[in-house]
Amino acid sequence: MKILAFAGSTSSTSINRELVKFVLKDFQDEEINLIDLNDFTMPVFSVDLEKKGFPDEAHNFLKEIEECDVIICSLAEHNRSYSSAFKNVFDWSSRINVKVFQNKPMLLMSTSPGGYGGGNVMNTARTFFPQFAADIKDTFSLPKFYENFDLESGVINPDMLKELKDKIDNFKKEVKIND
Repeated sequence: MKILAFAGSTSSTSINRELVKFVLKDFQDEEINLIDLNDFTMPVFSVDLEKKGFPDEAHNFLKEIEECDVIICSLAEHNRSYSSAFKNVFDWSSRINVKVFQNKPMLLMSTSPGGYGGGNVMNTARTFFPQFAADIKDTFSLPKFYENFDLESGVINPDMLKELKDKIDNFKKEVKIND
């Protein structure tokens, strides 16, 4: 099983990337492709630029999705929405293929320093992504990242850790990943 994983952020200190890396420890027997949105930097989408052609990076992002079996991602929340970096990759990619996520099963996550855990971007994505062929199997939101996560240990809140582990187990069963 080939897993495509990414954080919806370009920050070198992305807490969403840390959450993704922690979750990937439960998939060590699988082929993991952890990509960095910095490798998909493009001009800000506009119809004027689109008329000149599509950036290779948009095609490359879609190819990464095409070549995977499942997607694990954690979206950063900027001002209650997607980060501009993720939105730009998504905008360019969706103009090439409106089915950006190509019906791949997805474990969708978010985290933030605040008490809502990126809930705004999570709720938007949960509603919006299926319109772009995302097969969202489960979601997880981690509030108060700096209180509930340790860079060495991962999720340290026992209740949240149990919830996450249960969701990972259910995700594995749904997409038929064996332990």
